[in-house]
Amino acid sequence: MLARIRTVLVLGAATLTIAAPARAQSASELEHEIRQRAAQIEEKLIAWRRDIHEHPELGEQETRTAALVAEHLKKLGLEVRTGVAQTGVVALLRGAKPGPVVALRADMDALPVKEPAGLPFASTAKGKYLGREVDVMHASVTTPTPQS
Repeated sequence: MLARIRTVLVLGAATLTIAAPARAQSASELEHEIRQRAAQIEEKLIAWRRDIHEHPELGEQETRTAALVAEHLKKLGLEVRTGVAQTGVVALLRGAKPGPVVALRADMDALPVKEPAGLPFASTAKGKYLGREVDVMHASVTTPTPQS
């Protein structure tokens, strides 16, 4: 029996597994299958994102977020270590064969920034930063590019 090819994609906190038939799929067939399966978990991904956005935690204080991530990774069958550098989570997916290793890294911490009103899942969280209570939200820091 020919071995099946397995592709695992970690999307945010969801996992998408594609089992390809023994014959090789064309790139367009594989893309179609990935898009179809991604659509099946889209609502769950959006709910997770909004929940994490609504409950931000400053660096070294991300206990709720770390617990959510660790719980999900354990459900996927990964080896999980928590408490890494205080609130970090590390998970190990062991392959069946030796070979190259891939590392993925993601930040969980929020920033001491007030969220503008308007989103139904907007943060109203507070946190301790430099000894005082501050508003907290998940935000991107961008550097403006010079105008020509």
